[in-house]
Amino acid sequence: MTVTPFKIEVSDAVLKDLKERLDRTRWPDEIPGSGWDYGSNLDYIKELVEYWRTKFDWRAQEEMINSFAHFKTDVNGLGIHFIHEKGKGPNPMPLVITHGWPGTFFEMHKVIPLLSDPASHGGDPADAFDVVAPSMPGYGFSDAGQKPGLDIFTIGDMWAKLMSENLGYQRFAAQGGDWGARVTAKLGLSHGDKVIGIHTTSTTSPTPYLGAGTAELSEAEKGMLAQREQWLADEGGYSHIQSTKPQSCPTG
Repeated sequence: MTVTPFKIEVSDAVLKDLKERLDRTRWPDEIPGSGWDYGSNLDYIKELVEYWRTKFDWRAQEEMINSFAHFKTDVNGLGIHFIHEKGKGPNPMPLVITHGWPGTFFEMHKVIPLLSDPASHGGDPADAFDVVAPSMPGYGFSDAGQKPGLDIFTIGDMWAKLMSENLGYQRFAAQGGDWGARVTAKLGLSHGDKVIGIHTTSTTSPTPYLGAGTAELSEAEKGMLAQREQWLADEGGYSHIQSTKPQSCPTG
């Protein structure tokens, strides 16, 4: 499958339109003295928008982001954008790292140099990785799906294809957080012939492990899930999500 270099080039017209829309912002009312009690503080949001309007330099950010090696390739009919930084070491391990929602591949920009070139940061070059950081469908510069059903399970299968067929890695590791953790879990569950191992930063989510044919949870695991459900009910923003059921990924 063809892999082509990609460069981020946002047009001046898009940036001009953004500034004009920020200029026309219609501010909501706020209860005097409420601070952050009912959501974002209005004065803070105004300060932030003023920074976007008058100080934020997108071109400088664009140049920095383009310092990474960007590519696009077709996976199941969708153009998938990804960073692909080759490791500087004797035998770099291929690693696909997946962002969450509402984030982007840019979440990874600080860790990619550490993973791909550990020697430059005081590490051992033998620990280098070939890092692949894709944009999930509908995020960043990847195409959005046009049909229902583009969930974490489908994206996990797409990443297996991206790594093995498009990029030629027969064995690779996977990492992810938030929704990316669920995609990563799918990779480990369904593609054990390709995946060396997985690492997630959302370890309290059992999806997609609970189901027919899976091992009984230990008492410690059951306790962790119970604690998670209590947190979702009392404090979380996703209390409607049942963690024991397969969940769709909000793409597009």
